[in-house]
Amino acid sequence: MRKLIAAMLVLLVAGMLVAGCGGADKKKIVVGLDDNFPPMGFRDDKNNIIGFDVDMAKEATKRMGVEVEFKPIDWNSKEAELSGKRVDVLWNGLTITEKRKENILFTNAYMENRQIIVVAANSPIKTKADLAGKVVGTQEGSSSIEAIEKDADALKSFKELKKFGDNVAALMDLKTGRLDAVVVDEIVGRYYIAKKPGEYTILKDNFGSEEYGVGLRKEDKELLGKLQKALDEMKKDGTSAKISQQWFGEDIVK
Repeated sequence: MRKLIAAMLVLLVAGMLVAGCGGADKKKIVVGLDDNFPPMGFRDDKNNIIGFDVDMAKEATKRMGVEVEFKPIDWNSKEAELSGKRVDVLWNGLTITEKRKENILFTNAYMENRQIIVVAANSPIKTKADLAGKVVGTQEGSSSIEAIEKDADALKSFKELKKFGDNVAALMDLKTGRLDAVVVDEIVGRYYIAKKPGEYTILKDNFGSEEYGVGLRKEDKELLGKLQKALDEMKKDGTSAKISQQWFGEDIVK
């Protein structure tokens, strides 16, 4: 009986030690993402999860010496998925905000997502001021609308703000001349524009920006340190720039 009790105690202690091995000691990191958010994370025609953030996560975890698993989640419940330990990080175009910082530990921003202004390659429009009297398109329900509405003077100067079901339709109307400009998330806009070289121009002016970071649990400070080190190395040696070039046709990593 004593031997049995002793054996049970050994198993119990071993189990507690294994359970306590979290954070930086993980052998695998589970990345929570929305698998319908191109080009950051989405499925290809073979149902594989691909994207800019997916490639970034694969490279970072490789440098950290850990495996990576990509887990599609309900993005509206992302904080609950993270705090409930069903995922280890949120890595999918996650905007850094003061409110989110209350519950989430963030890496340094790795990308700045601006609300860019896209015009046809031969357009005479060069600045935001040139949009006065013009027909401007954007996606219905997108953050672009909120960004435009914040610039009341610019919005008031438009001939019309036309809303579309998706950005592809808006860019098609821009190409055919039914629109004078399109306002779109930079990450989305550059992804589609890279597929049509020579057809569009992105103005230097924009409608504001937001920063993306990788989100972790508040207690995972050691894991954050290792992940940040990997991201810093990727930035320094040009790997993140190369990944960005593949997805956006330009280095837009911060």
